Amino acid sequence: MSSEAAFFIGHGSPMNALEHNAQVQQWQSVVQGHTPRAILMISAHWYTQGTAVTAMNFPRTIHDFYGFPQELHQVIYPAQGDPALATEIKELLSPHPVKLDMNWGLDHGAWSILMHMFPNADIPVVQLSLDQNLTPAQHLQLAKQLAPLRQQGVMIIGSGNLVHNLRMLDWQSTKPPLWAEKFNQHIKNLLLSKNFDAIAQYQHLGESALVAVPHPDHFLPLLYVLGTMQEADEISLFNDEILFGALSMLSVQLAAKV
Repeated sequence: MSSEAAFFIGHGSPMNALEHNAQVQQWQSVVQGHTPRAILMISAHWYTQGTAVTAMNFPRTIHDFYGFPQELHQVIYPAQGDPALATEIKELLSPHPVKLDMNWGLDHGAWSILMHMFPNADIPVVQLSLDQNLTPAQHLQLAKQLAPLRQQGVMIIGSGNLVHNLRMLDWQSTKPPLWAEKFNQHIKNLLLSKNFDAIAQYQHLGESALVAVPHPDHFLPLLYVLGTMQEADEISLFNDEILFGALSMLSVQLAAKV
């Protein structure tokens, strides 16, 4: 079996679940022809004490937001879970402790993109949480232990935003501020040079990093994708736009050249 692809998706607003904009069309395009046996999702919106992985047969759809139209609260993404995969992930990450979770489900960082990428919800999905006690470098090292999953047909998807500062949002913005462009470009350069260790030290990329990433939750999912890099992988970037002055939609694909 050839190695399955891995993606980091800049998920942006939950409203993308209901829209068919240029970013959404790219999400759909990059997975054409892909039929993974399962999906491992790492979302910015499950940020926990310790590491957990969903282990139920039928994960619920979590509407973890407020102030959005009722239509969004009615969205259901009925993918099955995969308890056996959850157990395998727990074993792969050993000796790091992992809780088999029966309560969480799929938050909007997961289903708002999956409903476009795999609209039939016919591929099992498990979600891995982000342990807030680990440093970014430790998250990257942990992710490397998940790399064998891709060779077993599991697609790994990280969901967040590389520039994510909601306090700096400007709904009228037509040109991103310099700090956002600078940090976005820093990360692009490091991605294309495959300097993942420097990406895991993003806090040291200057003042722009402090503004672009005021909290690590939306940045860390990228590290879980990069940690699964395979020797034959090529890195490609898409959706390279910064919306509303403070929200980078930059997305990353790791896949062997066809």
